[in-house]
Amino acid sequence: MRALLAGFEPFDGATVNPSWEAVRLVPGAHAVLLPCVFGAATDRLRAAMLEHGPEVVVCVGQAAGRADVTVERVAINLDDARIPDNAGDQPVDRPVVPGGPAAYFATLPVKACVAAARKAGVPASVSHSAGTFVCNHVFYGLMHLIATEFPQVRGGFVHVPAAPGQVLDQGGPSMPSMPVTMVAEALTAIVTAAGLVHDDLRLTGGSLH
Repeated sequence: MRALLAGFEPFDGATVNPSWEAVRLVPGAHAVLLPCVFGAATDRLRAAMLEHGPEVVVCVGQAAGRADVTVERVAINLDDARIPDNAGDQPVDRPVVPGGPAAYFATLPVKACVAAARKAGVPASVSHSAGTFVCNHVFYGLMHLIATEFPQVRGGFVHVPAAPGQVLDQGGPSMPSMPVTMVAEALTAIVTAAGLVHDDLRLTGGSLH
């Protein structure tokens, strides 16, 4: 199975982004570094998809404050940034794709992916909101690319907690964290499930965070 994983560069003054550190540790997958920039991130992702011809694409971003690995279910057609991106752009109430659908669902088996991560010993859950910053922008952009250019690809988005080294810098001792190696184990399990499971598990679960 050809898998492409995308992680982000650091943003908002941070010196590390655990999403990128983790995707680089997933064996057998192509890893691409995305800029934390509206528009440019999706352009970079599309170029990587054209280059590598993946069957599965999993984009990964940091969600400081979340305590577990969260597999996202819904991408919405909205950019509404609390802070500027790394290029200084701070869109408000702007569509990701003008005229595009209001939302897309991930085409990953999200609940099976969560179950696989838990089986690997990593706390994980379904999330029903990827926010409205660059992570959601890329998630929606990915699903729009799949809908319009890459129909053979299965794709989705995963948010991961902060790395332990970020806790004192960004949130103090109360902010949840997870070792990057553990995140990589979860992503490996998620990618494997995405390639093998075609009918998702019928289980309740999910949070808006």
